[in-house]
Amino acid sequence: MRQPGRQTRRPERRTPQTAAELAKVHERALAEAAARAATRETTPDDPSLFQPRPEIGDSWERLRRLGLDPDAGAAAVHLGPAEIEHRRRTSGLDPLLPVLRDTLLEQSGQPPLILAIADADGHILWQEGERGLRRSADRIGFLTGARWIEESVGTNGIAAALRAQRPMQVHSAEHYLRSHHSWTCVAAPVHDPGTGRLIGAINLSGPAHSVRPYLLQLTATAAKLAETELRARRLESLHHLRTLAAPMLARVNGPALVVDAAGWTAAAAGLPPPARLRLPAEGWSTTAVHWLPSLGECVIEPLADGWLVRPVPLRNTAPVVAGTPDDPDDPDGPGVPAELGGLGGLLAEQAEGARVRLDLRRPGSPALSVHGAAGSWSHALSPRHAELLLLLATERNGLSAAQLADALFGDPARTVTVRAELSRLRRHLGGLLAHRPYRFAESVLVGVAGPEDPYDLLPSSSGPAVRRLRAGLAGGTVRLPGPPPSPGRLPAPRTGRVPLPPA
Repeated sequence: MRQPGRQTRRPERRTPQTAAELAKVHERALAEAAARAATRETTPDDPSLFQPRPEIGDSWERLRRLGLDPDAGAAAVHLGPAEIEHRRRTSGLDPLLPVLRDTLLEQSGQPPLILAIADADGHILWQEGERGLRRSADRIGFLTGARWIEESVGTNGIAAALRAQRPMQVHSAEHYLRSHHSWTCVAAPVHDPGTGRLIGAINLSGPAHSVRPYLLQLTATAAKLAETELRARRLESLHHLRTLAAPMLARVNGPALVVDAAGWTAAAAGLPPPARLRLPAEGWSTTAVHWLPSLGECVIEPLADGWLVRPVPLRNTAPVVAGTPDDPDDPDGPGVPAELGGLGGLLAEQAEGARVRLDLRRPGSPALSVHGAAGSWSHALSPRHAELLLLLATERNGLSAAQLADALFGDPARTVTVRAELSRLRRHLGGLLAHRPYRFAESVLVGVAGPEDPYDLLPSSSGPAVRRLRAGLAGGTVRLPGPPPSPGRLPAPRTGRVPLPPA
């Protein structure tokens, strides 16, 4: 079952360049980067020259700007035995190790490989494989407890999969460090099905000359298998919570929900149960009453491993009728989605003078916070929704579905995907987003908090417009919209744009 808000992508399916070609690309890219730094000139885009893949090129440029030596790397970071054991227990991946070992290492006729499982921070928690190959891996620091991140060991499979949050392969000289050019790594991220949170990566590594193309698909399948097992455990936990909650719901006056710690509904009484509540990104405070975008004001009480949620009755809120989907470029139509019912008026009220902050400071953890007349709330965003909101925040005059498809995929014909994702966003954000074209409502003040390093801006995105924006931020030619002003000092809404660098 696909999780709401989760971004899914197929693993890469291109034949890699030969090791000799990649070595030439690697050496030329580093030499040209050094020359540009010395002369402050840009290199023309010559299609006749070999170029690294976009994800690899972005990684090389970022590491060059950080000053990482391609011959030495940086000081290694290693965990002690106690910390390794603690991270193993809390990762959620420990019970999956036998299945992954049988799936990835016990295949007959397969060349020698190393299986490594890393947590979301890039620490290798398990490493298994053929003994001689492991000794070779030890010589480059690829061992249990090492932190395999770009800042220390350059471009590599684990770091690439964690940053891009999709299956990735780093073949031979695509590694930034020359000492890794004899290796190929394939890795796939693993997400917690309950929260969508990235919890780790599964990696297979071996000699570059013997690694087979099918290993990327095999690793991606193993990651899906791990997520399926985690999903089964979550459903079992929900069933247990539902059993505990049934007697309490029978005694509650009025509508109520019981949700687990991730917001998934275990039981409901007196109202149609949503599949999941979007909980605040920062968690619930000790205050008893909270505003939820899908229910309005609610009384929140802890219950076992979850929460009892009781909506506060709305007063003087007239029902809002959903609009007719008469816009061929906007399947939601001009109205508020019908499933919000009487809450549509509340969302429309919140859009008036609302302050929206898109927080992209932490790579891989985008979040949105809203402060307005109807209340304040925040929640984590999927990578795709973060991409869309960033583009709309930097283009306040709005973009059509075709323009957004071109900005995200380089293909203006892929409007179906864009419209489906915007439909989900509008069901959640209500009046904050307008249409014809898609944009933030004029009364909404939008700010974007970006990372310190421009190349950490939505690192999982390979969209052409996002890549141009990263380069423009690094070069100082563009800037992100500043933070919205504090309440009481709200200027007139801005309808201009922060231009993206030209294609």
